[in-house]
Amino acid sequence: MNTPAKPEAGPLLRLALDLGPLVVYFAAYSLTGKNIFAATGIFMVATVAAMLFSRIRFGWISAMQWFSSVMVLVLGGLTLWLHQDWFIKIKPTLYYLMVSGILWFGLWTGRPTLKLALGSAYPGLNERGWVLLSRNWAIFFIVMAIANEAVWRNFSTSVWIGYKLWGALPATMIFAAANVPMLLKHGLGETPAEAISEKPPQE
Repeated sequence: MNTPAKPEAGPLLRLALDLGPLVVYFAAYSLTGKNIFAATGIFMVATVAAMLFSRIRFGWISAMQWFSSVMVLVLGGLTLWLHQDWFIKIKPTLYYLMVSGILWFGLWTGRPTLKLALGSAYPGLNERGWVLLSRNWAIFFIVMAIANEAVWRNFSTSVWIGYKLWGALPATMIFAAANVPMLLKHGLGETPAEAISEKPPQE
């Protein structure tokens, strides 16, 4: 007897699984009276919930979701244990730099690692397109790492939280949209809206 195949996650649900815990983090920070430690604990719970949902509903947890979630749990745990909020604040910086490093390594070895993680999201994209997309995101993530460091080191926690919600997220979406013409030029078989929704996952 054949076991029914697990359903595939649609682009909007994938985006919700990536961004959902982050949105919960912003809401928790506001609802707890701007208590970053309470918000961090709730963020960790939401991260685990997203992983469990993905595993139960679809039978898998993506490599990028594992990567981001482990960083949230480790640095979030250090934040709560040592009562030092800078641990959770450097999480985006470390995430951006590590992902950028992985992308650069893939380009250096001639195997764009972004293709391995997101190949099904960009059907028809040729090798040149994958190289350009990987390069573009690698550069973008370095810029975002620098921006995160500049904000959390020079401004209040409230400003940093606001930057993540109203700065980092919109910047990522705009950058993803800006890549669509290049993707279409290099064989992407989806519509621009679908391509945007399948951007690399958020930190």
